[in-house]
Amino acid sequence: MANENYKTLDSVTVADVEALGIHTELAGKLHGELNRIVRNYGSATPQTWYHISKELLTPSLPFSFHQMMYYGCYKDFGPDPPAWLPDPKTARLTNIGQLLERRGKEFLGSKYEDPISSFSDFQRFSVSDQEVFWKTILEEMNISFSVPPECILRESPSHPGGQWLPGARVNPAKNCLSLRKRTLSDVAIIWRSEGNDEAPVEKMTCQELRESVWEVAYALESLGLEKGSAIAIDMPMDVNSVVIYLAIVLAGYVVVSIADSFAPSEISTRLILSKAKAIFTQDFIPRGEKKIPLYSRVVEAHSPMAIVIPNRASSLSIELRDGDISWPDFLDRVKDSKGLEFVAVEQPIDAFTNILFSSGTTGDPKAIPWTLLTPFKAAADGWCHMDIKNGDVVAWPTNLGWMMGPWLVYAPLLNGASIALYNGSPLGSGFAKFVQDAKVTMLGVIPSIVRTWKAKNSPDGYDWSTIRCFGSTGEASSVDEYLWLMGRAEYKPIIEYCGGTEIGGSFVSGSMLQPQSLAAFSTAVMGCSLHILGDDGFPIPSDVPGIGELALGPLMFGASSTLLNADHNEIYFKGMPVLNGKVLRRHGDVFERTSKGYYHAHGRADDTMNLGGIKVSSLEIERICNAVDENILETAAVGVPPAAGGPEKLVIAVVFKDSDNLEQKLVNLLISFNTALQRKLNPLFKVSSIVPLPSLPRTATNKVMRRVLRQQFSQADQGSRL
Repeated sequence: MANENYKTLDSVTVADVEALGIHTELAGKLHGELNRIVRNYGSATPQTWYHISKELLTPSLPFSFHQMMYYGCYKDFGPDPPAWLPDPKTARLTNIGQLLERRGKEFLGSKYEDPISSFSDFQRFSVSDQEVFWKTILEEMNISFSVPPECILRESPSHPGGQWLPGARVNPAKNCLSLRKRTLSDVAIIWRSEGNDEAPVEKMTCQELRESVWEVAYALESLGLEKGSAIAIDMPMDVNSVVIYLAIVLAGYVVVSIADSFAPSEISTRLILSKAKAIFTQDFIPRGEKKIPLYSRVVEAHSPMAIVIPNRASSLSIELRDGDISWPDFLDRVKDSKGLEFVAVEQPIDAFTNILFSSGTTGDPKAIPWTLLTPFKAAADGWCHMDIKNGDVVAWPTNLGWMMGPWLVYAPLLNGASIALYNGSPLGSGFAKFVQDAKVTMLGVIPSIVRTWKAKNSPDGYDWSTIRCFGSTGEASSVDEYLWLMGRAEYKPIIEYCGGTEIGGSFVSGSMLQPQSLAAFSTAVMGCSLHILGDDGFPIPSDVPGIGELALGPLMFGASSTLLNADHNEIYFKGMPVLNGKVLRRHGDVFERTSKGYYHAHGRADDTMNLGGIKVSSLEIERICNAVDENILETAAVGVPPAAGGPEKLVIAVVFKDSDNLEQKLVNLLISFNTALQRKLNPLFKVSSIVPLPSLPRTATNKVMRRVLRQQFSQADQGSRL
């Protein structure tokens, strides 16, 4: 939304306000309030917007009025206008604010002023003195080890990412179930199922969660699997899957995360790569009136033994394979152990706890093991950046197959907060009502969900005032859509959060102690250093604006150090520049650092794209598209960012053997591509347009230059549209 279309605030008239559909009396009142704020704070300062957002704007006013105020205020401001400003009193009450008020001078010496002024200094301290920083954060989160670490970080040439918490033994699930931050009667999980939107929210206390997890852990042991065996979960993210996840970890096994949207071939690939010995799944996934089969996909994937949970009913409505077990029969194996505490299996810190998958550029998904360290990285991000604490209620529509699923287990529970889960689509008013009724305080989103909410006005009439902050991840966000989102919750901040499965969390984010600009990141994450590489392949100075491939400081708490099916060193470190004696870690995203110190993401530098928050390699898509029609010579799949911002659109360049009657061929081909991709890869993927080309641009070594295509399609506004 271009600022030039709006008047400066001191030239807005009552008639301008009325023209937005606001009746005369209210328009006059709003205009009077606006004049008062402009008199006190000027017509174009961040303080002007702060007071307008707090004192003038409400969710019930037309969004066009919110736009008039925001874009009018910042008409001549330049890049990165702050949409939210921290308030000193509230800042002191945040997790980091309280820590700095107690120990800021100890950490930063005479430089320490207050939590807001000294935040950037503290972030730099978190990188320069990891030993003190991480010891402090683990203490603040009350993490308990059965054997404490010998130190926080041991650097060695053979481990470019360092060895973290050497010698420690721990169980993250045991820490999730501990009572150091809560009582037995505190609520651990709040949920509601779609279709029951008028019923009270359902709740599970800490005592009920503990007993449920212990019961499943005992039942798991009864299967006789070797400790450390991989056990998959292919289910929606609900109370059962959270209990199962924690039980697998508590009992010393390894979770294999598989998204419930995957086709059988994708499920099979992940089961084979992880050597899974069993899988938890569900008979069907309810979606409105529909029942989407899940168990049948798992069977088609030739899975190992399946434990099958009935969807919302007490018994299964389907027949099971020989050797598979129904959920009631599984629990019945240990009915004598009900209520008995399960003794957690404590393991060395570098033992695996979860295998997740991220698309590589080779076509196969990378199998990324999380160690027992990684859950504490996820929780630390929540503690530091989303300010998650005891009493918070955290909702983030996701699935255990994606990194944010395990994150949503650990970040609330390790910080004494509650998880809020909605069993159903997050796109409609049912979810919006759940946010209100569950009194959600931290709401996580992906931009495509927000776009649908805005189009449908899903939150209309619901009270989201309990929200303290939003989180956003998965794809590029749009300024206008996120202005709308902030306005639904009385202008609470949106904490942008960008990282990766192999990071266990984020490397760049926002903070409740810094001004937040829309669709921008305000800081490197605590404990992380960011480096933008110039044209020469070396980092540009950290205080200079620029754009280029992002590299990360190698010493990152919780980040991966191995891959199951690829050479970790080759993917993340080989060929990277050395800075201060340490080789930097490759990430692969292009980032921009602006003149005001914010960061903007510009997509992947390699040939992996991000579609609706799901990373996928071009090769995976091209393999399927090439087989759709025998008249196709070759294809190139690229993700193209829309000119107005927002998530990447999938564009397929096609070289035909015979290019006669192209127009009709393209229409039919678009349908065929979408059908094939949705059936074989992911039902959420959609081709936006097809661009016919006489040939694909290639390097001297015959590699397709998808980056060149991405640039051309972006400049041509995505070329031909269908």
